[in-house]
Amino acid sequence: MKSFHLRATAAALAAAALLLAGCENMSERQKGTATGAGVGAAAGAVLSSITGGKAGTGAVVGGAIGAVAGNVWSKRQEERRIAMEQATRGTGVDVTRTADNQLKVNIPSDISFDTGSAAIKPPMRGVLDPFANSLKGDPNARISIIGHTDSTGTAAINDPLSVRRAQSVRDYLADRGVPPTSIEVAGRGDRQPIADNSAEAGRAKNRRVEIYLREPGA
Repeated sequence: MKSFHLRATAAALAAAALLLAGCENMSERQKGTATGAGVGAAAGAVLSSITGGKAGTGAVVGGAIGAVAGNVWSKRQEERRIAMEQATRGTGVDVTRTADNQLKVNIPSDISFDTGSAAIKPPMRGVLDPFANSLKGDPNARISIIGHTDSTGTAAINDPLSVRRAQSVRDYLADRGVPPTSIEVAGRGDRQPIADNSAEAGRAKNRRVEIYLREPGA
């Protein structure tokens, strides 16, 4: 049985390699999907062998997961990243590419919202305006906006406040032509800190809004 799983794993890995090799003549969007599918298939087969499950089923499930997660880092995404870095230089805003090919814009509280408020501060408009402009003519873009708070206050206060802040960003982008149907919002309250809440400097970092922009593989 062990040798069977090993052979199935090897076959899945070989199939994944052939899939990736075939990317040469694909569009950039198709490459993203194929790469995700290939990696997912291999991972699924390995998982199946380790757990003693059905290797074929593991490969199929892994491939499905990989394809869903196969975001494309296109030339347009890279141009957005560069433009956003230039537009936010010196503001404390972090613009990065995530491991799963999303453009992440982390906006700290000192330019986004006053304490206890969901009203967008004027400095934040200088971040959101170029971001909205970069989305014009791109029907494939998908945006996730997540609000966060520090640990001051109770969950009954922080949770809805974080959601309202994300909604304020969504509404601002929608007013500037970004389709609301391409935007999803969520609030995490104080449940996902990135710094120590015991100090004011840490709490300030935790009070933030994160915007994720992705181009799913077709």
